[in-house]
Amino acid sequence: MAKTIGFYGTGNMGRAMIQGLIQSKLYEPKDIWIYDVYQPLVDKLATELGVTPTADSDTLAKNSDTIIFAVKPYVLPDLLKELAPNLTKEQILISVAAGVNIATMEDVLSTEHKIVRVMPNTPALVGEGMSAVAYNPNVSAEEQQAVLEIFGSFGKAQAVTENLIDAVVGVSGSAPAYVYMFIEALADGAVLEGMPRPQAYEFAAQTVLGSAKMVLETNQHPGALKDMVTSPGGTTIEAVKTLEDHGFRSAVMNAVQAAAKRNAQLS
Repeated sequence: MAKTIGFYGTGNMGRAMIQGLIQSKLYEPKDIWIYDVYQPLVDKLATELGVTPTADSDTLAKNSDTIIFAVKPYVLPDLLKELAPNLTKEQILISVAAGVNIATMEDVLSTEHKIVRVMPNTPALVGEGMSAVAYNPNVSAEEQQAVLEIFGSFGKAQAVTENLIDAVVGVSGSAPAYVYMFIEALADGAVLEGMPRPQAYEFAAQTVLGSAKMVLETNQHPGALKDMVTSPGGTTIEAVKTLEDHGFRSAVMNAVQAAAKRNAQLS
């Protein structure tokens, strides 16, 4: 019998996950069930990707071995209550709703359900997401690996203990916004020096992309890679000093802490 997976919510994140599963061949399109309160979106996705649409939320619950809830945090508790009669203790229930912890889901369902909490980020939309995955004790080792494969289909995924989710939000979930601000600021500096803006954005974005790839593929410490660029008395060390003079590192660290603190307040 083919394995099936269902998605409640087919917005940008839901679509990114579905495309990743299809491209990686983890699931056949017909074995991916989708539901959304906005039916035209469901129909459009079904036509484009060949997945199985339904206009009935209960039907999806009854036909899915694994279910991903890609809905707004305030929607999830009520949705779980509505679906509870059709959710079994054999299904793997995965939430990507920020701020909704495992205990909240267990309170609505039971402590015997298999529940997973995941914090992905928006680069999943281009197949380069970073997802943190936390499980309750009912999820077997084999099932844990299967969940990592799902979220690894559109980037990278790592298992973490749930107490680290707040840190994950600060360093990964919210961090694309900081990176976009950095790219914009780099480009603004180049524009100030006379470079056309479209060209400045391409130079800045490609430099950030390449630098990140260097960290991931060389396995060298970021500080060592920085030292490779900073020649004695050169342009780069002068720029690094300016960043340090203006509290660059502490500002970024404070941003990570602020996002983590806010996520803890939402949980």
